[in-house]
Amino acid sequence: MNYREEMKQLRETLNAHGYRYYVLDDPQISDYEYDHMLRRLEDLEREHPEEITPDSPTQRVGGPALSEFAPVEHPVPLESLQDVFNGGEVEEFLERVAGTFPDAEYSVEPKVDGLSVALEYRDGVFVRGATRGDGRVGEDVTENLRTIRSIPMTLPEKLPRLIVRGEVYMARSVFEEINARRELEGKPLMANPRNAAAGSLRQLDPKVAAQRRLDIAVFNLQLAEGRTFASHTETLDYLKDQHFKVISGRRLRRLPEILEEIERLNDTRMERPFDMDGAVIKLNSLADREVLGSTAKCPKWAIAYKYPPEKKPAKVLDIVVQVGRTGVLTPKAVLSPVRLAGTTVTNATLHNQDYITQKDIRIGDTVIVQKAGEIIPEVVEVVPGERPETAQPYFLPDTCPVCGAPVTRDPDGAAVRCTGAECPAQLLRNLTHFASRNAMDIDGLGPAVMNQLIESGLVKTAADLYGLRAEEIAQLDRMGAKSAQNAVEAIAKSRENDLWRLLFALGIRQVGEKAAKVLAARFGSFDALANASEEELTAIDDVGPITARYLREWLESPQSKDLIARLKVAGVNMESRTKPVDSRFAGQTFVLTGALTHFTRDEAAEMIEQRGGKAAGSVSKKTTCVVAGENAGSKLKKAQELQIPVLTEEEFLALLQ
Repeated sequence: MNYREEMKQLRETLNAHGYRYYVLDDPQISDYEYDHMLRRLEDLEREHPEEITPDSPTQRVGGPALSEFAPVEHPVPLESLQDVFNGGEVEEFLERVAGTFPDAEYSVEPKVDGLSVALEYRDGVFVRGATRGDGRVGEDVTENLRTIRSIPMTLPEKLPRLIVRGEVYMARSVFEEINARRELEGKPLMANPRNAAAGSLRQLDPKVAAQRRLDIAVFNLQLAEGRTFASHTETLDYLKDQHFKVISGRRLRRLPEILEEIERLNDTRMERPFDMDGAVIKLNSLADREVLGSTAKCPKWAIAYKYPPEKKPAKVLDIVVQVGRTGVLTPKAVLSPVRLAGTTVTNATLHNQDYITQKDIRIGDTVIVQKAGEIIPEVVEVVPGERPETAQPYFLPDTCPVCGAPVTRDPDGAAVRCTGAECPAQLLRNLTHFASRNAMDIDGLGPAVMNQLIESGLVKTAADLYGLRAEEIAQLDRMGAKSAQNAVEAIAKSRENDLWRLLFALGIRQVGEKAAKVLAARFGSFDALANASEEELTAIDDVGPITARYLREWLESPQSKDLIARLKVAGVNMESRTKPVDSRFAGQTFVLTGALTHFTRDEAAEMIEQRGGKAAGSVSKKTTCVVAGENAGSKLKKAQELQIPVLTEEEFLALLQ
């Protein structure tokens, strides 16, 4: 078999298995087998790039970043639906339709809460995808849509032109997984799956969209050249045969059964992978739709029944405090059981102290509860006149309920945080950061391995990492003898890291990589830093009063002192070993942009700092010069606008000599 035939066979096999996995949810081979075939195809495509086709599964990882989205005019408008909110309005709609078609049949379907898009195919090949926009003109998001595995790149039937409409969504399970990871990394949490899906689909970098694992549910055939259909349900059956993931409905005629189906969909909404915000009632006959037509805004043959947020009373039995992975204390109300959106709710978030104070929520109160975004239960308000005389105002504790360390409120927000360096609630996040590449750089100890080390009881603080044996690590899932030995060697190597890496790894608030380097260079040893006053710290460039306060609070904490003492016993270096080369760049600020060939940006930044300069992340009037590598983008453009000198990599190298 020649390489062309092999590549064709691999594409067909991989796409077939992808369809079974992502659309039918019926995998036929293991992930290992799939990945092995994909790796072979990637190798062949590197050798023969001229043979890469649009339907190759390798093209779903995301292409180059875009500067903007191009406008797309929809050949068939993507109309919005008229919203209705009660059974009476549904009845009025049916009566209007019955005036023309007395025995009309309807399709009643779940309304997916996502982002509406149109997918266009030419001769059976996916060529373009666009957002709804205003219904007439949307945005070209083709590259981002390619990353959605349930969108077929080619279709079994090669119609000259086919356009379908679907709803892009983020599954609740994916949303929760991504938010858990973002919490671990200390990043802001996404609000809800719909916003997450919309934001992901409009990322200028398709690789970001690929990481978000979006999905789609197709619900309408917009245009099909060379095909005719009698009914909406017939089009959906056809689209299923074309390998689309389709939203199906029930065919019904009478008001009582339609209202019953709307209620059933509401009761079972949490059984679906996506969020629902209502039910859609559509006339099934396509010919009848043509007769009814549309208003200036909406079709006359369909409506959307919107589910109101369900609100019910419950009693606050207690208020408990949970400590998140970033140390934030989150109060929760323990409630008398109440049924909401198909699930029994016994807890509701109270967000923070300001929220509790503003609504004056107390233990013993009767409150109104709803699901925010149909996911997270929250207290809306206190029911007046139901408060017991003994109820007292509630305040968050002054110490962490997990480890007993003092808590502190963010100066720029409502969050209250535990300051404990060894707090068990923050252990996974702290250890993952400690071992990360820009911190202690311990290869092989990612979040999954760290979590196993914690759950097995092998690690309770960062210092425990240095006592791990290869045979202990080898017992963990997916960690063989070789991987375990590599991890032990990486841990041992990290003992010799420069002081700045340790300072950054400790996760002290406001002490980022840059501040850690400045502090290490200024004091030379951890002990000297520990003895520095808040005034001495504030006097240092790049260390403001807030950073100085956080640093002193951390250094004075008993948990922090214990951790440092144990790290010293473990042999971790506490001295600065980075010696300045000279001060030729003193007072100068450099910005690095584009791809550098002789070294990484981090390495270049270190060279600048060793010579007394600063490496900044953005261009301003204070920038001395910009070092521009290949494919330099907006930073280069801004430097040119501000008339800031721009150096090539070769010119920068000459300055280092």
